Amino acid sequence: MKVVLDTNVIVAAVATRGACAELFARVLGAHEYAVDANLLAEVDRVLREKFRLPFDRAREVRALLVSTATVIDPTPLDVAVCRDPDDDRILALAAAFPAQVLVTGDEDLLVLHPWREINIVRPRDFWALDRAAAR
Repeated sequence: MKVVLDTNVIVAAVATRGACAELFARVLGAHEYAVDANLLAEVDRVLREKFRLPFDRAREVRALLVSTATVIDPTPLDVAVCRDPDDDRILALAAAFPAQVLVTGDEDLLVLHPWREINIVRPRDFWALDRAAAR
């Protein structure tokens, strides 16, 4: 399955133990996922500013993402879709990949489910899609 993980999911996977870390491990092991320069920069910023992750550790996270994901340079959306304009970037990435699922905790994105045949789901709801894809 082709997956895009929103910043909040990646950050939670790196900074905490739990559901997002398990989800990230599953995506790494069983699915394709994509990132872009905007997502990489936002993950780096949040990890360093909010979680005070040391520069070297943040660089390791970036290296992991770049080495395991498909790195895309998506074209911006023609029209604004999300009520938070910054979230249109993640939608552009998902569309360009093209993803089957976008995993996020962001309500501004979740209200769009489904969008352009892309499932937009919370991390806990990813598992049903994962099981269906494994069949």
